[in-house]
Amino acid sequence: MAVARAPSRAETFELIEGDGVVLRRPQMSDFEEWARLRERSRAFLTPWEPTWAVDEFTRAAYRRRLRRYAKDLRDGIALPFLVFRDTDGALVGGCNLNNIRRGVLQAGALGYWVGEPFQRSGYTRAAVRAAVGFAFGAMELHRVEAACIPSNTASRRLLEQLGFSQEGVARSYLRINGVWRDHVLYALVKGDPVL
Repeated sequence: MAVARAPSRAETFELIEGDGVVLRRPQMSDFEEWARLRERSRAFLTPWEPTWAVDEFTRAAYRRRLRRYAKDLRDGIALPFLVFRDTDGALVGGCNLNNIRRGVLQAGALGYWVGEPFQRSGYTRAAVRAAVGFAFGAMELHRVEAACIPSNTASRRLLEQLGFSQEGVARSYLRINGVWRDHVLYALVKGDPVL
């Protein structure tokens, strides 16, 4: 006999509205726009991201990505968002809450990207603010963490301007573009002002 499982808080969200942006779960219908934006932004994004798969822009790879997202949502360990401009619905980037931990910690790690044509337009800032608000509100997290390569001054500036506190440097923290890289660690705690 199968036991019905209640949906997690992560599974129940539909749309998150921010200042000029809308965040929502990725869908198969997003594939073509997502692939075009990521391919167009490849040189811009690869210095800051894990190595892209050889089949990164195939429908099969995107379906696998959506299945992984669905499992992570069911397990309550990650929230994937695509970020759309609210005026015309154009896909501008992505923002994820990953590694969500419950129990005594109540924390999640924030990751984000923006397509090259949309950089320095305020969309990433708006998406991060909206994701943080959702994390502290509906998700009832106490802490949101973020990490970036020390040389990524744009990302560091964004986090600091939003009120994230620098907490140190983690050696060989994440494998970025095939190389283990040090990362500056940041965190925001519920109750901290989000600027």
